[in-house]
Amino acid sequence: MRTVTLTPHLPTPCEPPEFYELLAPATVKAPRIAREFVTAVLMGAQRGPLVDDARVCVSDAVANVVLHARVPTLAVEVDVRYGGVTVGVRDDNPTRRPYRREVGDDDEGGRGLMLVRNLSCAWGVSLVWEGLAIVGKRVWFELR
Repeated sequence: MRTVTLTPHLPTPCEPPEFYELLAPATVKAPRIAREFVTAVLMGAQRGPLVDDARVCVSDAVANVVLHARVPTLAVEVDVRYGGVTVGVRDDNPTRRPYRREVGDDDEGGRGLMLVRNLSCAWGVSLVWEGLAIVGKRVWFELR
């Protein structure tokens, strides 16, 4: 009988980042699909401790696209690097940008970006350019 030992591969500072992307319809099922995608990428990249925070943040970012961006599709991007992970949610509507708002104690919504801000070490909204034209936006967050 032969025994094989598998050692997890953790990226070193010299290795290039690994990039993963999921294109999905912007429907009510998209947050669940995004959570599963991000979980699979992070577990495969040996980043299990980041999974719970990543699932909460990507759920909110995707739900915002579904509810507010009015687009048929969205993309979830995961960039795995030595120092951490950056997750982005991209859509093709640059005009409907997310913003933080004041919420009351009884409000049922409006806390998503606050969660992203509190769970991540950095976050933001970037415009997506094609040549000289703005063609979309990306909400991103970084976890370490």
